[in-house]
Amino acid sequence: MQPITEHNAPARSTREAQDADEHAHNLTNWQQEYDQLGGGCFYGRIDEVALDGCQLFKEHTNRSLRQQCNVWKDALWLGIPARAADCRINGLEVGSDQLMCRPGSRDFELMTPDAFDIYGIVIKEEMLLRAAEREERTLDLQSLEHSPRLTVPQEQLDQVRGLLEQVLYRGALGLDSEHQQQLASQALLELVANAAQPSAAPSYAHRRKVVEQVKTYLADHPDAPLSIPELCERVHVSRRTLQYSFESILGISPLQFLRSARLNRVRRALSDPQQTSPIAVIAADSGFWHPGQFARDYKALFGENPSETVKRSK
Repeated sequence: MQPITEHNAPARSTREAQDADEHAHNLTNWQQEYDQLGGGCFYGRIDEVALDGCQLFKEHTNRSLRQQCNVWKDALWLGIPARAADCRINGLEVGSDQLMCRPGSRDFELMTPDAFDIYGIVIKEEMLLRAAEREERTLDLQSLEHSPRLTVPQEQLDQVRGLLEQVLYRGALGLDSEHQQQLASQALLELVANAAQPSAAPSYAHRRKVVEQVKTYLADHPDAPLSIPELCERVHVSRRTLQYSFESILGISPLQFLRSARLNRVRRALSDPQQTSPIAVIAADSGFWHPGQFARDYKALFGENPSETVKRSK
C-alpha cells in the first residue's frame, strides 16, 4: 500500500482570467455565463482540487456579477461565502449563517458583490448517499430541490471553511485522493443533515415572476430601444412594482439590468475571434444606436474600449 504523503496528494489547479465570461468557463464541468455589473477591469481566479466524483474550489471575483450557473448532472453543489457578503441565489438573500445549495442539471442565478470569495463543494449524489449510509443517517436529497439556501450553525460553517483551506492550500496534511474525498463527503453530509430550510417572503414569487418576464422579453427583443415605461407596459406592472421587483430579486435597478445585460451581450460578441462585423453594427444589434454613448458606457463598465476587446480576442 502506497504511503499517504504530500507527494501523492492531488494537485491544485489555478486558473485566472481578465474577462468575466472567460472566467465563467474556467470551472471544470460547469455550464455558466457571467455578466459583469461592477465597473472597471475584471480579474477572476479559481483554485480547484478535482477528485474522483468530487470537486473542491475557491473562487475570487473582483467585480460584482450576475452569474447563470448549472452544475454537472447527478451531483450536489454547496456554496459557502468566505465571509458575510451581500449575495443572492435565485433572488433570495444569503445570510451570514447560510450557504447555497443546488442539485446538478438545474439552472440557477447568483448575484455577487465586488471582491467576492466563495468556497464550493460538488459531489456525486451516490457518494453522498453512501456516506450517509456509513454514518447511519437518513438523507432526503429530494427536499433540497426547492431549498437554494440552507441555514447552518456558524461554528459548523467555519469548520468547513477551515477544512477547504486545508485541502486547497495546505495539501490536506498530505492526505491522498481517497481520504480527501471521504473528508469532503463527510463535511458536506454534516452540513446538509444539520441544516434548516428557510422559507421565502410572501412577495418573493410575484417579484421574481416580474423579473423573469422582463428577462424573457429582452432575450426575445435584443435590439429594441426600450425605456422603463415601455418595460412596465410590456409586463403589465407599475413603475414602482418594477423597481421593487428588481431591487429585491437582483439587488439592482431595472435600468442597470437592461444596460449591463446588453453591454455584456456586446462584449461576448466582440470577444469571439471569428466575428468580422463592425463594432457599430454589433452594438446596434443590442440596441445601442449612438456610437459615442455606447463607447463611453462600455469603457465605464469593462475598463477598456470596444476596440481593445476586439484586439485582445484576436
